Amino acid sequence: MRWLLLLGVALVAGCGGDGGGSEATTGLERGPTIAGFGFTNGSAVADGKPIDVRFTCDGENVSPALAWRGVPDGTVELALVVEDPGTSGGIFTHWLVYGIAPSATDIATGTRPGLEGKNGFGEPGYGGPCPPDGEQHHYVFRLLALHAPSELDAGVDRATFDAAVAPLLHAEARLTATYERK
Repeated sequence: MRWLLLLGVALVAGCGGDGGGSEATTGLERGPTIAGFGFTNGSAVADGKPIDVRFTCDGENVSPALAWRGVPDGTVELALVVEDPGTSGGIFTHWLVYGIAPSATDIATGTRPGLEGKNGFGEPGYGGPCPPDGEQHHYVFRLLALHAPSELDAGVDRATFDAAVAPLLHAEARLTATYERK
């Protein structure tokens, strides 16, 4: 009986607060970095800066605009992962997007740039930051360059995504932003 109580507490703690979640993983290994491959100032989210409330559960909960440069030669597909590694249950997934053309250089606010997998809230698409009140969490935006197509269907879960993408990972660009509910 005690283990059921502990399991319930762990599930509620996922990404916390109002609208938390129960999906958490250990995550995909970090990919190699390649000089020049990275997010640019055209992104609505900046490295080391707070995320605008518009892109969170306290605002419009829409995906932010992102821009990048330097997609490495040999890339045949891009994928995007937005995750919170600071939850009690492991890594909480806020967005999985794959099948993005390697020629793409940006994503507009609120758009679906490719196929979307399930986020930690159990829904396909973007689910914005929603940490427990008073806790600052870090959100990692990972742009993955793949050397072969992922061949994933829409709506896959994080474990399926990680298993398919891990052997295809050619390079990674990342930025980390914060959000704290007050």
